[in-house]
Amino acid sequence: MSTFPDTRLSVLERLRSPEPDVRREAFGQIASAYWKAVYKYLRLKWQAADDDAADLTQGFLARALEKDFFEDYDPRKSRFRTFLRVCLDRFVMNERQAARAQRRGGGAPTVPLDVAAAEAELAHQDPSPDADTMLDREFLRELIGRTAAQVREECERSGRVLAFRAFERYDLADRDTSYAELAAELGVPVTQITNYLAAVRRIFRARVLENLRAVSGSEAEYRADARELLGIEVA
Repeated sequence: MSTFPDTRLSVLERLRSPEPDVRREAFGQIASAYWKAVYKYLRLKWQAADDDAADLTQGFLARALEKDFFEDYDPRKSRFRTFLRVCLDRFVMNERQAARAQRRGGGAPTVPLDVAAAEAELAHQDPSPDADTMLDREFLRELIGRTAAQVREECERSGRVLAFRAFERYDLADRDTSYAELAAELGVPVTQITNYLAAVRRIFRARVLENLRAVSGSEAEYRADARELLGIEVA
C-alpha cells in the first residue's frame, strides 16, 4: 500500500503555485524542515555566534521567500540541499560584505527557532565536519528527531506507550540493550518486545518517508535519502 497519496504535489511544485497562500504554506514547510540544519551550518562552517546565526537564519529564510530563491532550483543539476547550501553561502557572503546581519521585514514570516536545543546538540557534535556534507547530515538528523517525536505522540494517543518505549530504548538510545533487559524493564514477555518493535518500526518508517517526501527536491533525491536513512528502495 502506498505511504502517501500519489496526487500530492511536491513542495517545490507548490512553491510555483499562482496562489500566494499555497506558496507561503510550502515555503513554511521547507523552513521548518531546514532551519536547524541552516543554523548549525552557520555556526560550524561560518563560525557565527549563536545570536548572529539566529539572525542570519531568519534573514536567509525571509530573503529566500522574498526573492523566490527556490523557484530556480533544477533537480537535473543538483540535489536540493546542495542548491540551498549554495544560496545560503552566497547570502552570508553578501551580508558580511555589507557588514550587516539583520532580519528582513516587509511582513515576511519568521520560523520559531529553538536555539537552545540546537546549541545543546552542537555541544555533542564534531566541531569541524566536512562542509560539503554538513547541511545534509544536520537536515537528516533533524528529520529523524522530528519523526521520533511524531511517532511518540501517535503511540501515546493509541495506547502504545510501552511499544514506543521499547522502540526508543532499543532503536534510538545510544546505549545498547537486549530484548531480555527490555522485557524485564517493561514487565512483559520477551516475545512482546519483538511485537512492539515490529509495530513501531512500521509506523516510524512510514512517517520518515512522509516527512522526507514532503520536502525532497526530486523523486531521485527522495529515493536516495530513503536508502541512506532506512536502507530501503522506494518506488
